Amino acid sequence: MTTYRTKQDIEALVTPFQVHRDVYTSDEVYRLEMKHLFANSWVFVGHDSQTPNKGDYYTTQIGDQPVIQVRHSDGEVKVLHNRCPHKGTKIAIDRTGNTGKFFRCPYHAWSFKTDGCLLAIPLKKGYEGTGLDQTENGKGMKSVGAVMNYRGFIFARLADEGIGFEEYFGESLSSFDNMVDRSPAGKLVVAGQPLRYMHRCNWKMLVENQTDTCHPMVAHESSAGTAVKIWEEMDQPEGAPKPPAMQIIAPFMSPYEFFEDMGIRTWPNGHGHTGVSHSIHSDYSEIPGYFEKMSEAYGEEKAKQILGENRHNTVYFPNIMIKGPIQQLRNFIPLGPDKTLVESWIYRLVDAPDELVARTAMYNRMINAPTSIVGHDDLEMYERAQEGLMSDGLEWVNIQRLYKEDEDLDTQAEENGTTERQMRNQFHAWAKFMTMSLPSEDALEAAE
Repeated sequence: MTTYRTKQDIEALVTPFQVHRDVYTSDEVYRLEMKHLFANSWVFVGHDSQTPNKGDYYTTQIGDQPVIQVRHSDGEVKVLHNRCPHKGTKIAIDRTGNTGKFFRCPYHAWSFKTDGCLLAIPLKKGYEGTGLDQTENGKGMKSVGAVMNYRGFIFARLADEGIGFEEYFGESLSSFDNMVDRSPAGKLVVAGQPLRYMHRCNWKMLVENQTDTCHPMVAHESSAGTAVKIWEEMDQPEGAPKPPAMQIIAPFMSPYEFFEDMGIRTWPNGHGHTGVSHSIHSDYSEIPGYFEKMSEAYGEEKAKQILGENRHNTVYFPNIMIKGPIQQLRNFIPLGPDKTLVESWIYRLVDAPDELVARTAMYNRMINAPTSIVGHDDLEMYERAQEGLMSDGLEWVNIQRLYKEDEDLDTQAEENGTTERQMRNQFHAWAKFMTMSLPSEDALEAAE
């Protein structure tokens, strides 16, 4: 069994156009991802509309680290490690709630302000002269290393030191900007709870698939293809518009040329999106009154610019994807090397017609729900890939489509929509943030 301990060990798993199967199957690689990759990256936590009032909290995880998003008494959103500094007990076990002015540990009743600072300890005299106040445990619940609220979306970096938010995301934030700007008020709110379901595969398979444009017309032929065939065989009045359900599902059967022409844009640090010129969301019917509201808020020219941007899937490394035109975010939460929980969130555009969030909810149910007729095609492929990678026939996974020897993944680029550049971009970032805090071979030998 291969042992991965150093920067060089991890770097050897990724070549310019191949990745080793251990990236998907190794327990040891997975543990290193949880310790290093998810600590050094900026990771999505939640939306501030999930915690609108002081004391409101929402529990989730960053990698394998349980955290709490909470609205503090000063109105700011904090992100705390979900453990008591005394015995390590989880402080909050409910998904959401309101804790009032403080958190109280259910084990020994230590209490903490909503920014994590220690508030009180029962029988405090028992700690006099012990030096507890000089320890990290005596300060309270630990905050994550850094937090950023970007236009309502909460991100955190677990590591105390590391890359800044703006440097990490750069121009890729334009996809979030477009999604939020589609609200006449420039604001989104979460529309209910997410759809959740489990995938028996590595989390990176789902991330890769978001910009894989060579699979829809193949993998979805039995679902979307059947729906399109039935629709075409029906006796439709001439010029009749497609109903919303068909507008959503039919583009999945677009030919290769459609996806080639739509383009892919990539940014440094593993971010990128499909749909530079058009996407599967480009031809949805207009919602009455929406453009007028947007024009009133932004002016007609700016409104056209915002609504004319129809990016398909924007991947934010390491593990989320957003669809700006339909206000959706998918969070791929790793639970093991072969187990991933997927959350599909939708958002309401403040001051926009309700028909927009209704269409988004329909898309979510049709494409991303446990009962989806399309999503299970992908799930089947992921699970087959996870099983197939256990085969000893080959050790390497190929991501070579439209590869160029002089490819520079540290620069922005726009290319043919069927390139696998974004997958290569993700693994370039994977190696970078995985090894940021790993020792080199020389350093490890010196320490031993």
